[in-house]
Amino acid sequence: MYIVTAKEMYDLDRYAMDEIGLDGRLLMENAGRAVADQIESELSLSDGILVLIGKGNNGGDGFVIARTLLQRGYDVTAVQMVPSSKIEGDAAYHRKLLLSMGYSFVQYDGQESLEKLCDQNSIIVDAMLGIGVKGEIRSPYREAIQTVNASPTHTISVDLPSGVPADEGVEVNQAVKADRTVVIQYPKLSAYFQYTATFYGEWKTVDIGLPAPSQHKRSFYGKAQVQSTFPTRNSFSHKGKHGKGLVIGGASTMPGSVGLTSRAALRGGAGLLTLATVPSVIQALASSTLEATYISLQDLNGYILDVKGLDLSYDGIAIGMGMGRHEEAVQVLQKVLQKASCPVVIDADGLYALEKDTSILDDRDGPSILTPHPGEMAHLLGVSIPELLSKPFAYTRSFAEKHHVFIVLKGAFTIITNPEGEQWVTDTGNPGLAKGGSGDALSGILLAYIMQDQTIGDALCNGTWIHGYTAELLTAERHSEHDLLANDIIEGLAQTYRTLSL
Repeated sequence: MYIVTAKEMYDLDRYAMDEIGLDGRLLMENAGRAVADQIESELSLSDGILVLIGKGNNGGDGFVIARTLLQRGYDVTAVQMVPSSKIEGDAAYHRKLLLSMGYSFVQYDGQESLEKLCDQNSIIVDAMLGIGVKGEIRSPYREAIQTVNASPTHTISVDLPSGVPADEGVEVNQAVKADRTVVIQYPKLSAYFQYTATFYGEWKTVDIGLPAPSQHKRSFYGKAQVQSTFPTRNSFSHKGKHGKGLVIGGASTMPGSVGLTSRAALRGGAGLLTLATVPSVIQALASSTLEATYISLQDLNGYILDVKGLDLSYDGIAIGMGMGRHEEAVQVLQKVLQKASCPVVIDADGLYALEKDTSILDDRDGPSILTPHPGEMAHLLGVSIPELLSKPFAYTRSFAEKHHVFIVLKGAFTIITNPEGEQWVTDTGNPGLAKGGSGDALSGILLAYIMQDQTIGDALCNGTWIHGYTAELLTAERHSEHDLLANDIIEGLAQTYRTLSL
């Protein structure tokens, strides 16, 4: 499923009409009927439906929705929000068709009347404003949005809630807080932003016959993609075929972080795993992480100091967990990136070290994979967290292309970006993951996956999806979102693999 900007959606519309020859009125008919089908799935004939219709294509969809549901015998009140002179193009055609078939609409005449209509109906269908919203919401939409949000009546928005911008970097001035949104063809960027996603409520896409974008830029990565790309194992598999991994990190005060990463990598499927850390951490973990081997690194005040003589001929490396925030950590990261030719996952304190000099990422022989949360990504970019969250796709793409790296921007919607600027979104997980150690476990899973027979892009998408899905499975049965621990996620991978038949 592709994720598009407003311009990309407009371009698809124009291409479908100008190059393929699809009539715009037919596309609007398809859109309205598809939305009506979705609305009907939760209706009974006794329900009253209020359709609020704007002047653009979104409003045109509203005329089709009203007519379709009227034809099917539902009690529908259509409210035209603007004078008829402002209804143009394909929307005007469908307005005329509604009237020609013997139906009618009500002209909006103020908040008081609209409040009564909201109270009198079971469903409000918001078809007022579409993907072109920018800046201040003006009358009459401003008052209508206030009225809809104040009403307890169930609200369904068409394509996106009125007032919510489609694109990045556009502030929400005022918007409908929908209970549900029926998205036309492809989700827009704002469906995946922390500050706009809540306006959508639950949402689902409907197909209206538009072509796929000519250039792949952004896609949703879900269960079907995991099952089709996840590598299988044959009867002749052995440990050497599933990756020889190295974890570098750990301080005497933070032994758990590298322990979680190491155990997650082993549970994730790594064939062999070595942990390079300080002696005190080896003593703490050796009895619990039996399957790993260990390399002792020089220790001063509990911190790693020297990897000069460390053999880095591995299939994958994860670095940074519990490494400490000190000058020596910067030197450690720099040496690893310079010497290692395999994929390197950089997390936690490794990202902090990277802030000192991002140029060490440039032109290294092997792939670099950064796994920041928004705070860490904002620091790398030198912007505020709100600024990053207003344009997460653009910021991560720019950084990935500039430094030739993969980025896993963690969050409720995790954005995975490759060095060519292609992006994928995974949405599994829940607030149970908002706890120390979850990121360490994810790094271990990603380390295991990048060493398997799949592209690095698929490995990162599969890893983030499975990490979140495991949290969902565990909180549905044995745990709550309050008590879930990173260790539970690691142990729960077995259940995920069995559930997905991986």
